[in-house]
Formats: sequence, C-alpha cells, structure tokens
Amino acid sequence: MCSSRSDAYEDFKIALESQPEAFNVLLIDAESPVDSTLTPWEHLRNRTEDHPWILDAVNFEDEQCHLMVQTMEAWFIADIDALKEFYGEGFREDGILQGMTRYCSVETVSKGTLKVWLEAATRHTEKGKYHKTRHAPKLLTFLNVAKVRQASPYCDRLFTTLAATMGTSAS
Repeated sequence: MCSSRSDAYEDFKIALESQPEAFNVLLIDAESPVDSTLTPWEHLRNRTEDHPWILDAVNFEDEQCHLMVQTMEAWFIADIDALKEFYGEGFREDGILQGMTRYCSVETVSKGTLKVWLEAATRHTEKGKYHKTRHAPKLLTFLNVAKVRQASPYCDRLFTTLAATMGTSAS
C-alpha cells in the first residue's frame, strides 16, 4: 500500500527503472465501475479524477496494470468468513449479506456502499470500525484466494497473469 494513487503509480514507474528484470505490476483500486471493453490502463486514463498523473501511462503492457474493482473492499466482502475471523466477536455480516442480494457481483458494489457495509458490520467488534490503512493490509492475509477469485474476475485476472508470468498453474 503506497498511500495515494499517484504515489502508487510513481512507485510503479520507479520499480520499472530500478528493477527492469522484475515483472512490475501496478495494483490499484478502480474507484468506479469498469467498462469490460477497456483495458485497466484505459480505465485509469479515462477517469478525469486520475488526471494528470496517469496520462503518461501509454507504453505499458496490459498485464502490468490490475484493478481492484471497484475497490479492495470488494475482495473482503467476497470472503465473509475471513472478515468474521479477523474481527471476531461482534462482527455482524447480516447487512452485507442482505445488501449483496441487490448486486450481481462484488465488483458492482460502489466504494461508498462497501465502506458503509464494512463500518456497520465491524462497529461492535474489539478492533473497532473498519479502517482501510489499519485493517486492510492484515485482512488481505486472511482471504481465501479461491473464494475471492471466484467472486471477482479482476482478482482472477491478477492471479492468472502472475501464474503465467511465473510459469506455474493458476489454480
């Protein structure tokens, strides 16, 4: 986690220069619905909210940019068991489960809605309300990759790309 979106992009470009032999990837929240006909780079360049920092991203390979759609929190709600394990007693998943009945995929839930759901579900836990910078890095380690990949095509794309690059099986 590199703080701001533009900082993450700058770190990506620095990594390309300092470690050209490595397979460098920008993994970033999409922040908005993604048109499946666009590449991740095109999605970012089309978002006026991401100007001007992303506009020079024209000579990179598609496999070097991966989106958490619409935001990383979608991956968390894809694995309610991980949330329950991390937050423990007091975690209330009912609002998330009920809310998801209105959506066809975790990737279609807006950033604002995900935040509301997670804060409500975690309000009465020992760890307190969900906090992105304090909780997200640890929460990512609790996730069942297979569950998240099944619920999130963009997560599956990331793991498939990494496995292909390493020459291993994507399962």
